[in-house]
Amino acid sequence: MKVGYARVSTVDQNLDLQLDALRAHGCEQIFQDKVSGVSDKRKGLDEALQYLRSGDTLVVWRLDRLGRTMRHLIQVVNDLNERGISFHSLQEGITMDRSNATGQLMFHLFASFAEFERNLIRERTEAGRAAARARGRLGGRPEKFGKKEEEMIKTLSASGTPIKDIAEMMGISRTTVYRYLHK
Repeated sequence: MKVGYARVSTVDQNLDLQLDALRAHGCEQIFQDKVSGVSDKRKGLDEALQYLRSGDTLVVWRLDRLGRTMRHLIQVVNDLNERGISFHSLQEGITMDRSNATGQLMFHLFASFAEFERNLIRERTEAGRAAARARGRLGGRPEKFGKKEEEMIKTLSASGTPIKDIAEMMGISRTTVYRYLHK
């Protein structure tokens, strides 16, 4: 039996492309997740792995849908092999089972490329953040108030107005009042 697994990283992304490809490949049962690949808790993957029996084949659209690190991919596929379950990745054209040394070699190569691609994305993202910081953009949520409101908070506090009253007046939490006072 062919069992499919599909995953997208966010709830805003769509699984249709993967689901269509898995159905076209003949998957009778398909499990899915809408969660980041680096997350340890992937309910759909856990259910798929429990559902599979010896002689079945786990089918994914791409290697990075199953796992994003080479170690995790190797761990999952080795576990499948020990249980007598084959593995197939549609986009990379990898079919791996115990009897196929070429399939195992290809799996390791493509897993390395998938991890390399993810590391490149991480490096580019960090370079972009560093460039933004160099231009004075720190990221995160923008400040609620400007200098005028900050001075008002400090003046009210200096005149003895209780923090609770300042927070209510300004429509902010007491924690935010303290944050502005300690700037």
